[in-house]
Amino acid sequence: MAVGAESRLDEIRHLNFHAHTFDDARLFKAADDPRVTRCGGLLRRYSLDELPQLVNVVKGEMSLVGPRPLMVEEDRHVVGVWRHRVDMRPGITGPWQVQGRNSLSFETMLQLDLRYVSGWRLRDDASILLRTIPAMLRRQEAP
Repeated sequence: MAVGAESRLDEIRHLNFHAHTFDDARLFKAADDPRVTRCGGLLRRYSLDELPQLVNVVKGEMSLVGPRPLMVEEDRHVVGVWRHRVDMRPGITGPWQVQGRNSLSFETMLQLDLRYVSGWRLRDDASILLRTIPAMLRRQEAP
C-alpha cells in the first residue's frame, strides 16, 4: 500500500446501530455524542476501540507511531504544505494523541503531525509510545 493512499481502518463498534441517521457533522468526535453506546464510550475513553488497527500494523499498512489517519471528509480540507503529513505511514498513536488529544484544534493537530514528519527520529517514536499509555489512562475522550 502506498503512503498517503486511502485505506480502511477497523475499530471496535462503539456507535449505536442508528448512528448513520444522524446527519450532523458537529457530532463527529463530540464528547457528548448521542450516537456512542455506553460500552462504546468506555472503549473510546481508553482508546480500546483502536486495537483492531494492530492488524493494519502487522499488514504493513500502518505503523505504531505516526500521524493519525484522518477521515476522508477531514482530509479533503488539508491542502498545501499540510499535505506532507501523509508522506509517512499513518500510526495508531502519534504526537497529538499524547499532547492534548481532543483539546487541540484541528490546525494544531496538523502542525504537530507536520513537525513529527519533517523531523522524525526514532527516539521521538519511543517517547510517544511511552507517553501513550498514560495519555490513555488519563481518561481523555479519544479522537
